[in-house]
Amino acid sequence: MIDLAPSILSADFAHLADQVERAAAGGGTVIHVDVMDGHFVPNITLGPPIVKSLRQFTRLQLDCHLMIENPDQYIAEFADAGADWISVHQEECRHLDRTLNLIKQHNCRAGVVINPATPVDTLVEVLEIVDHVLVMTVNPGFGGQKFIPATLHKMTRLAEIRAAKGYRYRIEVDGGVGLDTVAEVVRAGAEILVAGSAVFGKGDAKANAEALLAAARSASLQKV
Repeated sequence: MIDLAPSILSADFAHLADQVERAAAGGGTVIHVDVMDGHFVPNITLGPPIVKSLRQFTRLQLDCHLMIENPDQYIAEFADAGADWISVHQEECRHLDRTLNLIKQHNCRAGVVINPATPVDTLVEVLEIVDHVLVMTVNPGFGGQKFIPATLHKMTRLAEIRAAKGYRYRIEVDGGVGLDTVAEVVRAGAEILVAGSAVFGKGDAKANAEALLAAARSASLQKV
């Protein structure tokens, strides 16, 4: 199953509710919230108040991607604000197992993220407990970046490990996902597609989401 997770990083915040509604009408099933602190990544974006606001006008799952230092300090706050999924970076978490279990203790799906330069093998000790693995296909910090093709093998490797071990995590991809790259990432193994500019950039979010999902599902059928 392919899920589209429109990233509000590229949305028009003056019309956020309308844009989220249009993306959902186009088939978006998860809303991706990029949380940046200006320290772990060179940008500052959103916090729990935006998540709380989103929770009031959408029933879609809220996927909070914490690109921040000391994420343990904020997990409870994001969960209380209405997050359904919370993902943290392998590169930032000193005690990754503890952090992932803390997310679960707050009744959220727990995800782990790896940057383009981080090998999949750094995750082998936590893959049994995570709900999803997010593969960054750009260096995190800004929307609209160019897709890094060298990251594709990570999705394939994660699919192979899951099949061999009988794990249940899903494979998510974030960065440069658009009509020109979506077939590649789906064929590599991605199932949850985070897309910002491709959905909210130009034109209507509903039509953009529909086109992206159609291309993704076509690639999925080709893979089978």
